[in-house]
Amino acid sequence: MSDTLTLSAETREQVGKGASRLLRREGRVPAVIYGNKQDPASIHVNERELMKLLMTGHFMNSVVMVNGERTLPKDVAFDPVSDRPVHVDFLRISEHASVHVEVPIVFTDEELSPGIKRGGVLNIVRHELELVVDAASIPDEVTVSLKGVEVGDSIHISAVTLPKGATPAITDRDFTIATVVAPSALKSSEGETQTEGAEGEAA
Repeated sequence: MSDTLTLSAETREQVGKGASRLLRREGRVPAVIYGNKQDPASIHVNERELMKLLMTGHFMNSVVMVNGERTLPKDVAFDPVSDRPVHVDFLRISEHASVHVEVPIVFTDEELSPGIKRGGVLNIVRHELELVVDAASIPDEVTVSLKGVEVGDSIHISAVTLPKGATPAITDRDFTIATVVAPSALKSSEGETQTEGAEGEAA
């Protein structure tokens, strides 16, 4: 389960672009806490503290206590040039609220997949799963086993064992998580392989 993170904040007395620019020059990042039937609160947080939490790799699917308020990060805006965080949105939540989070998928048991053993290639369709979970039980990851998967097989959400209490946010279809494709389909010719590789990287 994701750890609860802590972040200190101060109230923003002034809002607007000019005030936000001044805060950023002082190493602060403007932010807003909203939701839970309360008025939005304009705050600012220490950029170094925020970066430390962002570097954990699970900031967006962790409960963050901001000055004692239980929140879930909903959006972080970054400067397109410097890549520094310029604004954060936090959603207030109750301790056992149902929340939408994106949880990383980890594939295991590649050595037990006959398809991969024969040279098949794992084509990952989704790197993260959007789940509805209890805010007190947000999982760090979802494990998907490749045991027994053959070339041409697809792994759908219905075949995935989700953590206790978690349900998929998408409920109207049995969507695909990954497929194992034949290597010949990827390299019918050297030229096509390079083209497809470039397209894959762009996507």
